[in-house]
Amino acid sequence: MKTEMNIKKFISTGITNFLFSIFLYSQECAAGTHSSSSSGLASFIPIIVIFFIFYFILILPQQKKMKQHEKMLSELKKGDNVVLSSGIYGTIVNIKGNILELKIAENVKINVLKSAVSHLVTEEQMKEVSK
Repeated sequence: MKTEMNIKKFISTGITNFLFSIFLYSQECAAGTHSSSSSGLASFIPIIVIFFIFYFILILPQQKKMKQHEKMLSELKKGDNVVLSSGIYGTIVNIKGNILELKIAENVKINVLKSAVSHLVTEEQMKEVSK
């Protein structure tokens, strides 16, 4: 766990330093103090690089996560144990289109939207919660 934190901190620091150096380079290009003769296109290179960094670090992983979540929601079936985004644990009793009927306790059932499901849980996790 601590190693993961150190790696994330290292990556975050490296990205910050890289972005800062690109920013300084773009400022030199804009001010015309850069030693080489650069065209107008060269001043857009840092912006393009920043866009690609953000795309691969933020946007692409988020899209992948959303696709996995949508796939999980489409594969829900009766008897699955789930956790809602509000933290409520339950077992799917019935599925009516976009609405799930969850059993959250003995003789207690609620209707929720499919999109409220955060993730699936195992039988062992459900037994832990019910203690």
